[in-house]
Amino acid sequence: MRGNKVERFVLHGTLMITLMALPILLLRKRSSIKDWVIAYLFNGITNGIIDNILASYKVLAYPVRHFPKLFNTSLLFDVLVYPTFTVFFNQWTDKDKPKIIFLKLLALTIPANLVEWLIEKKTNLVKWNKGWNFWYSLISSTLKSLITKSFVVFVRKVSDKHDW
Repeated sequence: MRGNKVERFVLHGTLMITLMALPILLLRKRSSIKDWVIAYLFNGITNGIIDNILASYKVLAYPVRHFPKLFNTSLLFDVLVYPTFTVFFNQWTDKDKPKIIFLKLLALTIPANLVEWLIEKKTNLVKWNKGWNFWYSLISSTLKSLITKSFVVFVRKVSDKHDW
């Protein structure tokens, strides 16, 4: 990983914060740990697929990243940061109705996407190409989070119905 001090600080700092937060979030509500693991894995796997497609079409680029010879995407974001964000979102909205879920999601995704916009403008960690912009990131992360939430709710209902 190459990059200036600010970029390395952001990557390493984000890595450390996420690695500390993830076990706390996963173990916070032990009765629902399978839901949080499902949210984490579903989000991480689909992130990898979607981000790889976007990077291969050069819509998004990650000039400074971990393991640049192995991955052309941001492994840190795809496998750690966004899935951890999703676990938190699913816990925070666990018993909420759809309208409240959506409002809470916007309360999380708008600031997160503003940070991404700043990172895109001020660093070489992510570059948006081919017309990609803040709004595409906001809409796609909001939809992706809602899809993940729906998948977790679906799996929970099927699991509860069959009482494995």
